[in-house]
Order: sequence, then structure tokens, then C-alpha cells
Amino acid sequence: MDAILVVNAGSSSVKFQVFALDGEGRLRREIKGQMDGIGSRPRLRATGTTGDTLADRAYPIESIPDVPAALLVAAAWLRDELQLSPLAVGHRVVHGGPDYDRPVLIDHGVVARLERLTTLAPLHQPHNLAPIRSLLAKFPSLPQVACFDTAFHRDHDELADHYAIPRRLHDEGVRRYGFHGLSYEYIAKSLPNIAPEIAQGRVIVAHLGSGASMCAIHGGRSVESTMGFTALDGLPMGTRTGQIDPGVVLYLMSAKGMSPAEAQDFLYRDCGLKGLSGVSNDMRELQNSSDPWAAFAIDHFVYRVALHAGMLAAALQGLDAFVFTAGIGENSVGIRARIAERLEWLGVSLDPAENARHAPRISRAGSRIPVYIVPTNEELMIAQHTLSLLCDRHSSSIPKQVRAS
Repeated sequence: MDAILVVNAGSSSVKFQVFALDGEGRLRREIKGQMDGIGSRPRLRATGTTGDTLADRAYPIESIPDVPAALLVAAAWLRDELQLSPLAVGHRVVHGGPDYDRPVLIDHGVVARLERLTTLAPLHQPHNLAPIRSLLAKFPSLPQVACFDTAFHRDHDELADHYAIPRRLHDEGVRRYGFHGLSYEYIAKSLPNIAPEIAQGRVIVAHLGSGASMCAIHGGRSVESTMGFTALDGLPMGTRTGQIDPGVVLYLMSAKGMSPAEAQDFLYRDCGLKGLSGVSNDMRELQNSSDPWAAFAIDHFVYRVALHAGMLAAALQGLDAFVFTAGIGENSVGIRARIAERLEWLGVSLDPAENARHAPRISRAGSRIPVYIVPTNEELMIAQHTLSLLCDRHSSSIPKQVRAS
């Protein structure tokens, strides 16, 4: 089976999907799986196209101590038991920095440049790169492609990308990048089929999950994002602060005696919904909690989403549609309703029945601003980029019908 393997590696799990190429060169997901519990209770789970279980097995802790080991075990399972030898591997890499505005074939030089961006995405970059290095060492001839969460935003106008700091720092790469770009790119490419009447218009997309951000899209291109230099900025997230006065960081270091590393760890891991509520970083748990601070954390989240919607509408100089996506955006009836209520001034009028059944369009027929739910698919976006790059650079190894597509 000609296939693309897509890998999304975290600190204690490796998620993967396998996309097969059909006779017309289209991608179809065949396998979805993950190796989680790395370093504690390693477990491989995988399902097929119909949700049927393909694997569910535990491993001794010592056999899978880290992310590279987990990927190699999963790869061995795919190769030995399913006879899968992928044409290439596509990786989600959170930060592409100033060097990368599109997917790139990976070599040791690319890895070295991406390692220098670790301080800009400390929760993600080291784990994104670990399986890449492992596969480079074990399978040096296997093509690997890095797909960046920052790339979709790289066409921003200079006014949107600059901070009010000396130009030399901007030239060094201290600028607003934006993240969740693979998700936004997928939404932008999907809108012509889902809602062609607004696909080329001014759209705000709210990617609301444990990591959360919003993006202003006009004509299918990113115009503005709530995230900036790092994935800390913008909306409050599961454990990340979102927008915060830089003076707070200075205060943590000067008055509280935190080192830069301690302040970074605090802002990434102990804040957001977790810090506000003192209960959980999981929106589902907060909604089921009777703790008043859990309710406050939800109120704060909704308020900040609505606040940033106003900013993005200003960047677009108007608004033609609003889209919810990602875990909270796709699944939480209550959060969507509360955000929509705060956006009534923009012309949003939600249909409670359509919202309750998670319909593709959840606004009333007469709503001036239509509201949609569009499930995201970052993995398919990565697979498409990987296949495209593979066709461009290694066309001799791709089936003729794929090269012609």
C-alpha cells in the first residue's frame, strides 16, 4: 500500500495517522493511532477506517522510555504486522521561525536550524524534533517533511507582524508569527466546498482547544492572529496564560525571584484555565464542576474570545462569517452559545436547536453573520503537503496516476 505516515509528537505521546493513496492520487485515512503513557505506562492504540480496533497493547516502562523509542515501536508494528512501508513521513512542527514559510524536506541542516527555535516553543519543539532525529538516524533514505504551524501566517502585512521594538530585533526574528496554521489552512481550503458564499470573504476562525487561538482570514489568507512570537499569546488556554502584560513577567523574576526557566515553566504549565480555576485545565471538567472558580475560568475564557473577536473584526475591516473548530469549538454547545451571545453586537444570532445538534451552520436563517462548525484536520493537511513535496522532489518513486494528479 502506497501511504503517507503523519506524526504529531508530544511530551508523553506520539499520535500518528496513515493515509493511503487511491488510484486517482487522493489521500484516504486508513489508520489512526497513538503511543501514550511514555515513561509511565506505555500503550499502543490504533483503529482502522471504521473505528475497528487494530491494536491495543501495553508495554513495559523500560522498553519505551522516550518519544523516539515510542515512534520506533509504532513504526515496527506498522511495518511488521501491517506490511506498511510509507513513501514518506510528514511531521507537525510548531515553530518554523523566520526561515520557513512552507513545508520543507528534512535533512540534518534543517533539524539544526529548527533546534535553535526550541526556546520559542518549549512545550512542543523538542518533542516535534525527537522522532525526526530518530528516523533520520535509523532510516536516512526515508523522506521526511516538516510542516509548520507558523507557515500559514507568514503572508501577514508588516504592520501586523511588527512589535514596537527596534528594527534590529525584528530582523533577528523577534516578530509576531501566529500558530495553529495547519488547522487554519485546512479550514480556509475547506470553506469553498462547505460555504462557498463566504470562502473569499472576511472570516474569523476560532480554534478552541487545550491550545487556543483565533485567526482573521480574508480571501483564504491569514490577515491577523491572536498568537504572536510564541504560543503563549492571545487567548487563555488549558495551562498557558494567553495575553499578559510583559511587566508581569518582570515582576515574577524581580519580586518573586523566578529564574527565566522557572518563569517560562510557570507561564506555560501553571496558568490559563488551570491557574484561574485551581481545579483543572480541561474545559469539560470545569463545566461539570460546582466550584465558583471553575465558573470564573469559563467566564474569563468566553470574555477573552469575544474581546479578541472584536480585534480581529477590526483587522478585517468588517466580518462576513465566524467559524468554530478544534476540541472545544467543535464539541461544546454551551461555550459556543455563550461566545455567540457576546457577539450579537456584530450581527451573530445563534440557532439553539442547530447548535445543540452540532450542525455545520448553527446561526439563524436571518443572522447577519453566519456561524459555522468546521471540524479541523491538521493531519490530512500535513499528508497533503508531504505528498505534494514528494511529487515535486521525488516524482520517479510516485505512481504515475499520483504524479498526474
